[in-house]
Amino acid sequence: MLRHPAHLVALGFGAGLSPKAPGTVGTLWAWGVFTLMQNLFTEMQWGVLIAASVVVGWWVCSITAQHMQVLDPGSIVWDEIAAFWLVLWLVTPCNGWQQLLAFGLFRLFDATKPGPVRWADQLYHGVDPATDPAAWYKAGWGIMLDDLVAAFCTLGVIAVWRAW
Repeated sequence: MLRHPAHLVALGFGAGLSPKAPGTVGTLWAWGVFTLMQNLFTEMQWGVLIAASVVVGWWVCSITAQHMQVLDPGSIVWDEIAAFWLVLWLVTPCNGWQQLLAFGLFRLFDATKPGPVRWADQLYHGVDPATDPAAWYKAGWGIMLDDLVAAFCTLGVIAVWRAW
């Protein structure tokens, strides 16, 4: 984790090293950090932070996957962190129970990968680093993309629930 700064970020500052359910641990880490930092930033600053988290996430996921020589390592959790920050930012203001619901929905979509999440997850799994010079950048984007789609699915369910 400490061999390259990208690994530290991609592995969620250690959250991804959990021997069980690293994606869930990464999402919990994201929730905790969001809760601690929620009032430190304006809405615009949160938007910029999340947008930067996605762009930086693409890079750190690409570099870490390449160094691990695995297209989508389970220990990379920055994708969960950036995507769940997006969810929490867009559903706020909400109470702890609503955040728990958002957490459960996001984990459900991310773990079960229904329809569009599965499509996003599989989009770059066929890249071949031996023949495609951009394979690791495609893999990094693929790592980020399925969690962003899971975030939008979560937000869609919450929007329907709130409208109802």
